[in-house]
Amino acid sequence: MDTFLEAAIEEAQKGLQEGGIPIGAVLVIDGKIVGRGHNRRVQKGSAILHAEMDCLENAGRLSARDYQRATLYSTLSPCDMCSGAILLYGIPKVVIGENQTFCGPEEYVKSRGVEVKVVNHPQCRELMEAFIYNNPKLWNEDIGV
Repeated sequence: MDTFLEAAIEEAQKGLQEGGIPIGAVLVIDGKIVGRGHNRRVQKGSAILHAEMDCLENAGRLSARDYQRATLYSTLSPCDMCSGAILLYGIPKVVIGENQTFCGPEEYVKSRGVEVKVVNHPQCRELMEAFIYNNPKLWNEDIGV
């Protein structure tokens, strides 16, 4: 398996262990992880700390040139908010662990020139399926339903 997706899965598991939603992300530039994050909406009482947003925040301020060389790995298909951040910063590639339990605006992101690769990794899907089954109200809150 891809070591960067493994790192995103580790982040997702960390979020679950903290009592949050098991979604993780890493930002990779030139073969190195420069930012890691996991969904921390529950832990921080945040409205916006999805895994991708947490990851970008933890990467700190980067130049446009840095973002243009980046790949964002996420265990779950990015939502509208996170996809907007991908587009805003010009991140050219997103690797998605799975999009069966939730599918964000992948086609729109592709239409804007971003390469989107969906791996459909069973561990990513199993983490989300179990979480959604056990926490439907919290999951619906997270996706704005």
